[in-house]
Amino acid sequence: MSTRRDFVQALPALGAAFAVGSSITLNESSAQTMPSPLSGHFHPKGKAPTSHTIAAIKRSSANLPFADARDFEELRKGFIAPMPDLVIKADAGHDAVDMKRFQFLNENREFDSIHPSMLRIARLNNNYGLYEVMPGIYQVRGVDLSDITFVRGKTGWIVFDPLVSAEATRAATKLFQEKVGEGRPIKAVIYSHTHGDHWGGVRGLDLKDEDVASGKVQIIAPVDFMEFTVAENVFAGNAMNRRLFYQYGMLLPVSAHGFVTQGLGHKISAGQTGLIAPTRLVSEPIEEFEVDGVRMIFQNTPNTEAPREMNTYFPDMKALWMAENVSATLHNIYTLRGAQVRDALRWSKYLNEALHRFGKEAEVMFTAHHWPRWGNARIQEILRDQRDLYAHMNNQVLHLANQGVTINQIHNVYRLPGSILQKWHCRGYHGSPEHNARGVVQRFLGFWDCNPATLVPLSPEESAPLYVEMMGGSAKIIARGQELFNEGKYLLAMEIMNKLVQAEPQNQAAKDLLADIFEQLGYQQENPGIRNSYLSGAYELRSGIPQGETASSSSPDVIRAMSTELFLNFLGIKMDSRKAEGLRFAINLVTPDNGEKFLIELENATLTNIAGFQAEKPDLTLTINRSELELTMMGVKKLEDQLKDGTAKAVGDVSILGKLAATMVEFDPRFEVMPGTKARTAKVASDAYEAEIGAVIPE
Repeated sequence: MSTRRDFVQALPALGAAFAVGSSITLNESSAQTMPSPLSGHFHPKGKAPTSHTIAAIKRSSANLPFADARDFEELRKGFIAPMPDLVIKADAGHDAVDMKRFQFLNENREFDSIHPSMLRIARLNNNYGLYEVMPGIYQVRGVDLSDITFVRGKTGWIVFDPLVSAEATRAATKLFQEKVGEGRPIKAVIYSHTHGDHWGGVRGLDLKDEDVASGKVQIIAPVDFMEFTVAENVFAGNAMNRRLFYQYGMLLPVSAHGFVTQGLGHKISAGQTGLIAPTRLVSEPIEEFEVDGVRMIFQNTPNTEAPREMNTYFPDMKALWMAENVSATLHNIYTLRGAQVRDALRWSKYLNEALHRFGKEAEVMFTAHHWPRWGNARIQEILRDQRDLYAHMNNQVLHLANQGVTINQIHNVYRLPGSILQKWHCRGYHGSPEHNARGVVQRFLGFWDCNPATLVPLSPEESAPLYVEMMGGSAKIIARGQELFNEGKYLLAMEIMNKLVQAEPQNQAAKDLLADIFEQLGYQQENPGIRNSYLSGAYELRSGIPQGETASSSSPDVIRAMSTELFLNFLGIKMDSRKAEGLRFAINLVTPDNGEKFLIELENATLTNIAGFQAEKPDLTLTINRSELELTMMGVKKLEDQLKDGTAKAVGDVSILGKLAATMVEFDPRFEVMPGTKARTAKVASDAYEAEIGAVIPE
């Protein structure tokens, strides 16, 4: 069965096919002023950077510290061997990893459609091979968004953060074993945190389940790992996956006018994801123990870059693993894919603790993305700078907020100190000062700017027609939008053209001009996520959202890891309450193999559940082993079939299950973002009680 990621491989070609078949009619004056299509652009409506965009890029990069080449020197240090193949095939037959696409970045030239600072980090991210961090510690970089690390133990190897997919991990491990590993076995796997690009490829290590169960192979993670790993993928998983199309540019071909890099790395590998549950949790703030004879000191850092995350210090090697709490970029306080806003001050304080607890003696620091730093002075420089980066962002955004600067103004007011901006490792290649500043305000004050006019506003599509009417109609707006475009006033042009597109979603001329505006703004960005978002919006406005049948991309391992309570909570989200009006019932759910009991109630068009309680007079009692329920959750076996063959047993009104199933909806994985860009997606039919939570979310 194809997966959503399989489908994504074909999206750029599909989108171009739709674009070629479309046409618009412009009046003569509009046609004369529209930018000409660009030869060689991946899209037939694509345009070159204007003189205004080229000038804006030149201004914003004029004072950057290009003379500081230390990152390139550190990147090359310890190189052992390249990956033998630029393309790694997925088990399903498509390309899981394709580094051929990024080789144009190595050309000795600049690109007028790529910000020089973004081009710099993209070239750094073209590292693709095996490296020695120090004797006994090795990394394979470039095969995925994250790096995989191997630490020599007494009897085997300890793996940190096994990438996104099994195929990428398997290829990286093969190279490592051929060049360095000597065929020694994997004795432990350590997940540094809960994001999917740090555990999703664990099945590629080919560990035996019985070895994990017996303790022969340890799986180590921070406390509450499973709860937060799964929960972050469940409640808003479909929306997050759709937003990833924008932040991660999933529709964009890799090219000078499309996707260039993701900042933390290049593309997410498109293979099979899995999860092996931890067998040991690190629960104390600071906890020390040996792993296969290697002494490690773990520092738990909850609610920083991830809900649960930990750094690790190797005192006998003076090596400091900073997980993803440190990388060669400003990270996200607010991530564009959507997540709870992170605590910048807490993040800063944990970095400060790492600095003073470990950083005063460490001689090498390595992380889950990018490349290591060597020498104590360099390590302290990075730790101090990133400590101050997040503290300044928290403190000074709130300094401004306490003077009345609102969430709708802060991104235009807040500025990082000049000294920090001169540090490459503080530039906004993943997070940006603009959207992070808004995130800090959101964390403490929420979305409202305290103007009553914005408290309960009309939806954009409801207010936009009045704006169009007051501006004199679509023709005048397009003409004025084109004038502003020609003057390089893209933000003003976007303001009025967005109103028109909201009011007239089928006005292709308006959508094309807005796409041209988005494109120029995208070219100007140093931040890959913002560039990708603008260019993805342009892509969908020009072509519509590519259509086709999609299937569930949920990982069976992740679904098995869902607690029963989390699954029932998800059903409450999946239920359309409008279909549940007038229904009222109580279900006792019993799962004998794990001893759980739940009371599930539908009342007031709301589905609730509580563990450990049962109704005295339920309308239905459903008894099914948790191991069998998982088959339904994964879509392998329908609940009605479990009842028919006696695997599940029901006492009472079994028709309730059918009534509840009728209220469930299938979330559309490609719902409309920009107006007028899609038809309803065809989708492989699934069971109402299937836990379709989508692909694992990277960061």
